[in-house]
Amino acid sequence: MTRDDLLHLTAELVDVESVSFDESTLVGLLETELRSLDHLTVDRVGDNLVARTELGRDLRVVLGGHTDTVPVNENLPARFVGDEVWGCGAADMKGGLAVMLELARRHREPALDVTWIFYAREEVAADHSGLAELIEVRPDLLAGDVAILGEPTTGDVEAGCQGVLRVTLTMAGARAHTARAWMGRNAVHRLGSLLVALSEFEPRRPEICGLQFHEALQATHVEAGVAGNVVPDRAEVRIAHRFAPDRTADEAEAWLRSFLEPFTEPGDELVVDDRSPAAWPALEHPLVRSLVRRNGLDVRSKLGWTDVARFTELGVPAINLGPGDSTLAHTRDERVSAASLERTFASLDDLLTNGVEATT
Repeated sequence: MTRDDLLHLTAELVDVESVSFDESTLVGLLETELRSLDHLTVDRVGDNLVARTELGRDLRVVLGGHTDTVPVNENLPARFVGDEVWGCGAADMKGGLAVMLELARRHREPALDVTWIFYAREEVAADHSGLAELIEVRPDLLAGDVAILGEPTTGDVEAGCQGVLRVTLTMAGARAHTARAWMGRNAVHRLGSLLVALSEFEPRRPEICGLQFHEALQATHVEAGVAGNVVPDRAEVRIAHRFAPDRTADEAEAWLRSFLEPFTEPGDELVVDDRSPAAWPALEHPLVRSLVRRNGLDVRSKLGWTDVARFTELGVPAINLGPGDSTLAHTRDERVSAASLERTFASLDDLLTNGVEATT
């Protein structure tokens, strides 16, 4: 497999449009390819594909990637610019799918048992996730010792991930005519002190497994007002909190509630809109240590949220490792380089060929 082969396979996958909820054509093509490989058993659950080796190895690695993309932004069909493929989903994550597919073709008797997971609807709300669907109806298909997700990391390791907590706080007031404002209570004015506190918030930056994480607390949306001559009786603010993996989702929610408590009073309402756990870095696992050491990979903390958190909740340590630059994901200029594809392929090829170091 040459870098040109990987580039062209990536371009072929990019050209099969697979915006979230419209992935069946791509999934059908992948299913046909995987079922043609007689060393794999293949299960399809909705638009999710799971292919497995059953060799009785001591360890099983799960290699996973999502098949959907964000909406096309005048960036299809794929095009080649030098040694890069440009197009919707090239980095996030058709390049990763190309690497997975070629590895599945190549490794008929890998040193580790392998589960290949191609899952749907990652780019939309969490309740639509194809991986969540598998967890609900066929969790047995996700069993493994370590999971490696092909999110774009430029071929290095991004360990763990931060959790996400999104809440909506509605502050109460009392309506009045602005000519007699003293007869009411302005909910927008109440909101002011909280917004100041949010802007002055100093985030925690804990070091975990030698990696520094960086929490965040941001107001993302404000809504209030009735009319130009009415004192507003409600003000709504949505707040997003990214928390490091040394806190559980319950601990993060308890902390956020305590942060907001001085600014709230009876009659206000706090609603948790979204809650996703963080994932502990899996760097201590021998399989991950072997992968990193043998291939000289850099290791960074994952400040965003990825599906490594879902695997961690299942008791499967997980890391992010894939071709492409995450800062280009979802942009009109999304692209992936041959060097990134080649580097990712080489590292995973080594893992499937050589397994875990005996001295690890």
